[in-house]
Amino acid sequence: MSAGLALTGCASDITQPEQYSGFLGEYSQLQPTTSASGAPVLRWVSPDYQGDRYNSVYVEKPVFYPAPTPSEQVSQEALNQVATYLHSAMKRELAQRMTVVETPNTDTLVLRSAITAVTAETEGLKPYEVIPIALVIAATSTAVGTRDRNTDIYVELEALDGRTSQPMIRVVRKGHGLDLENRDSQLSLADLKPALDVWAKDASAFKP
Repeated sequence: MSAGLALTGCASDITQPEQYSGFLGEYSQLQPTTSASGAPVLRWVSPDYQGDRYNSVYVEKPVFYPAPTPSEQVSQEALNQVATYLHSAMKRELAQRMTVVETPNTDTLVLRSAITAVTAETEGLKPYEVIPIALVIAATSTAVGTRDRNTDIYVELEALDGRTSQPMIRVVRKGHGLDLENRDSQLSLADLKPALDVWAKDASAFKP
């Protein structure tokens, strides 16, 4: 297996409007930029955002949006592990610069996120359209042969003011996981962990 972590900044590395899930509700103000690690992302920062007024951060457990349905290649256990790991990774990284709290208060930045889709691209063939996490990888059963399948995972994040619940930051981004060997391969946390770790580190290193 090989890691697909190189980001070139081309259009294929950025979530397209037709791929928005609806989790954030508002997407019109998103602008292309780069994360702390240099990855291309779409981001909006409220003009009212003042990072120094937040003494703590509350990290909600990431959800899958739309809700997933396990398949033969994607088990409920694997889905739960992905969400749990991303939650832990973000708390771990953010704790290096802010106090991570279990209950938000008026000086807390509330971080909520959703894993919205995954794609499976057979190497050398046309990429499949973005499909809901419920159908991840399953659509590749129609592919011919046993070529590796690249995995991409999409996330939408929103940071809210703990006092007003007003959105301060919105981010939409795409990450690259490890290759699956063939159409019979089971997707696991290990396949997506590299992308999840990058997301968590970028969340901690964010500066407007």
